[in-house]
Amino acid sequence: MASPDVPDCDTPAAVLAFVEAQRAVAQAAEVKVLQGALAWAAMHPEESVSTAPTTGLIFAEIAVPLAGEGTPLVAEFAPMELGAALGVSTDSAKSLIGDALELAHRLKRTWALVQAGKVPAWKARRVAQLTTTLPLVAAEYVDRQLAPVVGKVGFAAIGRLVEHARVTFDPEGAEKQRREAADGRRFDVHTEAADFDGTVQVEGTLDLADALDLDAAIRQGAAELAALGSEESLDVRRSMAVGELARRQLTLDLMAEAGEGAGSVVKPRQVVIHVHLSEAALGGEPGIARVEETRSIVSTEQVRDWCSGDAQVVIKPAIDLDEHHHTDAYAVPDRLAEQTRLTDPTCAFPWCERPARRCDADHVVAHGEGGPTCSCNIAPLCRRHHRAKTHTGWTCERTDPATHLWRSPHGLHLVKDRGTTRLLTAHPPDA
Repeated sequence: MASPDVPDCDTPAAVLAFVEAQRAVAQAAEVKVLQGALAWAAMHPEESVSTAPTTGLIFAEIAVPLAGEGTPLVAEFAPMELGAALGVSTDSAKSLIGDALELAHRLKRTWALVQAGKVPAWKARRVAQLTTTLPLVAAEYVDRQLAPVVGKVGFAAIGRLVEHARVTFDPEGAEKQRREAADGRRFDVHTEAADFDGTVQVEGTLDLADALDLDAAIRQGAAELAALGSEESLDVRRSMAVGELARRQLTLDLMAEAGEGAGSVVKPRQVVIHVHLSEAALGGEPGIARVEETRSIVSTEQVRDWCSGDAQVVIKPAIDLDEHHHTDAYAVPDRLAEQTRLTDPTCAFPWCERPARRCDADHVVAHGEGGPTCSCNIAPLCRRHHRAKTHTGWTCERTDPATHLWRSPHGLHLVKDRGTTRLLTAHPPDA
């Protein structure tokens, strides 16, 4: 039976033909977006950036490289407006322009295949991201070797080709990269993405010897928990063992500070909570809590578990988000800055997700133009978007405490409302 949303698709073969045709349309559109990104970069060359001197902590626009050696520089703030039109972040727009420049200027054979529809844009972009750090001659070598087979080989083979080109054409750079490989080690605890049930993802890249030691310690900790009577699964006990390792290390630090006789001292967990609770939850009923630091929600029962036992809990005083704060000074007082962060948890610029606690407290109407330092005229802006608002044609109007109407230099109108962005004008007027 044919779907009303998919006309003339009343057989399996018809559905397959339909999705194949739509995929071809989507791939062609991705190529056109790359071509548009190239045109946008050409309209914002190095020459378009003002060289007027600036003073203060917020510097004017500069021209920056977005791709590898031999590609033209682009005005620093240009990706912001392209990203706004595409509904993506500034970083995503920078990546799009950079990939387009890398393909058009350094991977010309591959780019020709992309435009001919023989190589999907997504695969070509991933190749471009691998070659960006190569010298020009090495990128051209990769392009020459890869173009005949790029549609047939996987990324493992492409990665080996790129590394071969690096060693062959840039041996000093390859050796430097080898020596600095240790800088790529990391261990990330993604507290900013906590789930409702109070769990987070952890990932890292470790030295092999460190990884083996860590695994042995976790394995031993899981075995100890089982010996103590834990009936949890091995995976759960391994996760619990990591927390025990952390608390054991914190305890050791405290015992070292306390000296002799401190063997029974246990260092408490410190929890700083910025949380919103319903009236029912305050009365003891089950509910949800919003944790500002992680931009997530958890159950109130989970909060109680975190704060139970010997945990040291620091509770910040409540701030009335509707109260109006004002000062005649330019500097934003702490209480007003805190109110702004709680009202707007992220940067107020369209599509930007940077947490407000890492943003500047910006005067929506500039203080030098008569804008007051008060609750109705302060918004969080990350430093990059703060600079763009100060030095380019981006303008902002605050329509309510958590809603901002933005106008781009070329006429796009966007609304950022409580962290959600909407594009109001899909086709801006000529400017």
